[in-house]
Amino acid sequence: MIKVGQTTEVENFLSNHPEVEAIDVLISDLVGFARGKRIEKSSLEKIYSSGLNMPATIFSMNVLGETIEECGLGQDIGEPDMVCKPIANTLHMASWHDRPIAQVLMSMFNHDGTPFFADPRNILSNVVRQLAEINLYPVVAVELEFYLLDKNKDNKGNLQAPISPKTGKRDEHTQVYSVDTLNDYSALLDDINRVCIEQNVPADTAVAECAPGQFEINLKHEADPVAACDNAILLKRIIKTVADKHNFDATFMAKPYSNEAGSGMHVHASLLDECGNNVFADEHNDYNETLEHAIGGMLELMPASMPLLCPNVNSYRRFMPGYYVAMAKNWGVDNRTVALRLPRGHKNATRIEHRVSGADANPYLVMAVILASIHHGITNKIKPINPTVGNAFDDDCEALPLKLDRALAELEKDQILTSYLGEEFTKNYHTVKQKELEQFDMHISELEVKWYLSNS
Repeated sequence: MIKVGQTTEVENFLSNHPEVEAIDVLISDLVGFARGKRIEKSSLEKIYSSGLNMPATIFSMNVLGETIEECGLGQDIGEPDMVCKPIANTLHMASWHDRPIAQVLMSMFNHDGTPFFADPRNILSNVVRQLAEINLYPVVAVELEFYLLDKNKDNKGNLQAPISPKTGKRDEHTQVYSVDTLNDYSALLDDINRVCIEQNVPADTAVAECAPGQFEINLKHEADPVAACDNAILLKRIIKTVADKHNFDATFMAKPYSNEAGSGMHVHASLLDECGNNVFADEHNDYNETLEHAIGGMLELMPASMPLLCPNVNSYRRFMPGYYVAMAKNWGVDNRTVALRLPRGHKNATRIEHRVSGADANPYLVMAVILASIHHGITNKIKPINPTVGNAFDDDCEALPLKLDRALAELEKDQILTSYLGEEFTKNYHTVKQKELEQFDMHISELEVKWYLSNS
């Protein structure tokens, strides 16, 4: 039966958009890629009342969309369907289409109504509930970096930076925080902002980053971490589709160029108590003991978290000294060379900026491991190492596992993070990424042929 709020949402939408012809129903897979179906307008009320069946194998697919049968969600059990239900307040027009098409985000459930174990959104919801049980309520914000690319590769098949719509010249240099660069791409950025407003995605600032064609768009802080990640998923889709309409490609690949900065997903997190007070704030100091414990938990679980923060082989190419990417388990105050940064500002805004994850990661899983680590640190009163002062690349802190195979090994032997994510989910995720890595390792690269064919 349709709930009152859901009835109102569908009725209001159809009343406001009588022109709509079809709706894309979308669910994010393990890597955050939107999969789903296109339904006709006449079926919209039905999916709100009864849900929509989609295969459980959505959550056992690798980055190529291939089902990993070793996960046990495919042919071994007859490749069953699960029930997908619409996520409230995500039904909006997708105005980049040539015909009037809307979209809505979905989440997967078992037929008895319980959350399906492999849906990353359900994993995050469970972690948020655990924090609420100890009267702690996260306020979070997501920052996404990405590259615009020329749709055409060069004569050697390499990626190319975009040609500026204003100057007609290919971008070769970008000054970080350059307003002139933002002006060059103002039509595209204005369109992204327009669609964000249409879809109630709380986009805030746009920044030109330090490489040709690289930008960052920040989302505003939200008191609902799950909704914040819904909006991060929507923002990535908006950026890619609007860029295409402007004849650019947009990519959240962690490291598209070997000699330029990678793209990260930075997450800001604070915690409020039941009275709305920031439990990290200290009247006289940059941080208090509660924040220290949160940092302690985040650092302790960071190695096991790496396959979720940095899920692909390419993810680990970001980790190069000099590119403001943390390479070790460290933290500091107002320091962009560490993994966990405490930005300075008003005491009520005291927060942790998590700077490790790549833009290619699934926002739900990134947020889940961050909040789970905070919960672990606070409940177990874990004391962190001393904060880093100065250049963290000169520190002798414990290095992070900076290859996917090493990161997967850390996750496999972990028990604490697994208890938050669920043993079934962790095993499923590990299997998908391990098989994906094995497939990648079987590929003979062009560079290998060039180096070794005639010299062996």
